[in-house]
Amino acid sequence: MKKMMELMAPCHFGLEAVLKREIMDLGYEISSVEDGRVTFLGDAQAIAMANVFLRTAERILLKVGSVHAETYDELFEGTKAMPWEEFLPRDAKFQVTKATTVKSRLFSPSDIQSIVKKAVVERLKSVYRLEWFPEDGASYPIRVFFMKDEAVLALDTTGESLHKRGYRKLTAKAPISETLAAALICLTPWKADRILVDPFCGSGTFPIEAAMMAANIAPGMERSFTAEHWQNLIEKRHWYDAVEEAQDLIRMPEDCDIQGYDIDGEVVKAARENARRAGVEQLIHFQQRPVSALHHPKKYGFVITNPPYGERLEDKAALPALYREMGEAFARLDSWSEYVITSYEDAEKYIGKKAAKNRKIYNGMIKAYYYQFPGPRPPKRNQ
Repeated sequence: MKKMMELMAPCHFGLEAVLKREIMDLGYEISSVEDGRVTFLGDAQAIAMANVFLRTAERILLKVGSVHAETYDELFEGTKAMPWEEFLPRDAKFQVTKATTVKSRLFSPSDIQSIVKKAVVERLKSVYRLEWFPEDGASYPIRVFFMKDEAVLALDTTGESLHKRGYRKLTAKAPISETLAAALICLTPWKADRILVDPFCGSGTFPIEAAMMAANIAPGMERSFTAEHWQNLIEKRHWYDAVEEAQDLIRMPEDCDIQGYDIDGEVVKAARENARRAGVEQLIHFQQRPVSALHHPKKYGFVITNPPYGERLEDKAALPALYREMGEAFARLDSWSEYVITSYEDAEKYIGKKAAKNRKIYNGMIKAYYYQFPGPRPPKRNQ
């Protein structure tokens, strides 16, 4: 019988429902959904599948245990009581790489990291009958999450965050992360047979993520993961099987219409190179073009974009004119749907219409809103 484990997938706040749907589509059972995190049940194969296939998760964590701790003694004893030997071999390299704490009595990340490390060492000393650990084997990063005095301890199976797909070697100013871009696309009814344009494409993240969805290219199939070296927990074949399945599922669409524009020619070149690295350059048309020149002869398309926010004061003065131009372009595309993520508080005023919905989203540390202007549905095609 396969051993079931509790796996945690952090995500951007406000996008938990998107990630939950993705995990369920992979066939795994959800055990809980909290702010910024979805927990699900899976076996060793699930660790590989989740890392390779999930588009909107930031990483995949393997839960070791939880403890209520209001003092460092409680944290030490609770951590020491966890079955670390079931996860860490005697040569494991185990560092407590991150500790976060919210509304908890224990609030010093460095102290929490130190206490947890000592407790794990004490537990393994008693089990392996060692006084000193060489830590010259595979890396098993430990993460600690405190919320209202409840600590969850987990191993990081991913390593570099899952937004590091491997294709974005060249970036523009204020890029949107790949995982956030994918989640925002998933919040729209866009499908691969519909037109998609990003008039502020920057390094090409929205068009590239959309093209990868259209071609059913798994986001993690070209990168490596920390847990690939955990042969005590996950057999190598699970990783090979996940990548092989991902390769078998790729289907290049014939009629894909995805476009990315930017006013900066060098940025457009960078976007093209990123698309080439992602294997989708043939699915996207990139062009140097200002938003004022945004037009398209076809109806019922989508604009999904991350325009400038004016984070610097000298840039803010240019925003009213820029957003007015965006609104004029949207007016010309009167049967289209538009989706805009921005922190600019006067976005709707200068775009010239009220969003049907807006959703608070954090783009990095910046509080932004995802303005949704859905257009009319296209008529149903004759069968």
